[in-house]
Amino acid sequence: MKILAYEVREDERNHFQRCAEMLQVELVLTDQVPTMENAFMAAGCAGITMLGQGKIDAALLDEYKRLGVQCLTTRTIGYDHIDVAYAKKIGLPVCNACYDPNGVAEYTVMMMLLCIRHYKAALWRIQVNDYSLQGLYGREMRNLTVGILGTGRIGTQVAENLSGFGCRILGYDRHQGKAGQWLTYTDIDMLYRESDIITVHLNLNDETRHIINRDTIARMKDGVILINCARGALMDSEDLIEGIEQKKIGGLGLDCFEYEEGIYHQNRRDDIISNRSMAYLRQFPNVVMTQHMAFYTDAAVFRMVQCGVEGICSVIGSGTYQTLL
Repeated sequence: MKILAYEVREDERNHFQRCAEMLQVELVLTDQVPTMENAFMAAGCAGITMLGQGKIDAALLDEYKRLGVQCLTTRTIGYDHIDVAYAKKIGLPVCNACYDPNGVAEYTVMMMLLCIRHYKAALWRIQVNDYSLQGLYGREMRNLTVGILGTGRIGTQVAENLSGFGCRILGYDRHQGKAGQWLTYTDIDMLYRESDIITVHLNLNDETRHIINRDTIARMKDGVILINCARGALMDSEDLIEGIEQKKIGGLGLDCFEYEEGIYHQNRRDDIISNRSMAYLRQFPNVVMTQHMAFYTDAAVFRMVQCGVEGICSVIGSGTYQTLL
């Protein structure tokens, strides 16, 4: 079986080689993002695996189907970059990745701590030999209420991690799960109203897009801290700016950002960046932004590659896979 892997980073190559040997498949690796212009590379391949920088729309799916591709996998948990509904319509199975939630959950808690202890402002000062304390007055986690929007695998792990800090933990999810042993489930209005910190762990879809917006921010505590280590478009970037400027939002910890595609995970040091909201928001001293790297651990990267290859082999071999979309 021949499989084409798009968007291959250097840190993935050894993992791909290991998977190829384990599963006895032929792999074609490229660092290119999937587009119509390079779709020809899929000719003769039974499956394609990718990350999330490309837009896999109906036209591209039709072309892959014409070239004989039988399955697509994304080495990411999120799959909003793929027109899954159209893929299903034309009979092209799509799988996403499933890796342990620990890395993202740990990163989420780190973001909270960076925000409540004003780490960014402190770091800036020390670079110019300013060792003053004014403005760096922090808070302790045990005295705060943390709200978790979405208690799937990652949200549940965040709750478990936070339980050791002694803070009050609230959760909201339509499908309440085992996170209830570490948090108190409540309605979303109470979570907004009583949380000092709110972290979002939801899938991105039409219903959740911009779930954090001007209206929902207005229902939150003054000085609320918002954390997003999930998908950038869960938060309206313009409304975040307004909230920071009006001091309604006391801090932001963002590992992802709306319209980050083509920017994050690339070296754009000498380029003009066109995402004005991202450029403007990152200059505030109470906003911590990182380049969508919460997932980026040795264990998670191997599992992402493994899911990408195994998913294709499983679907083509048996017609089933646990993360089939």
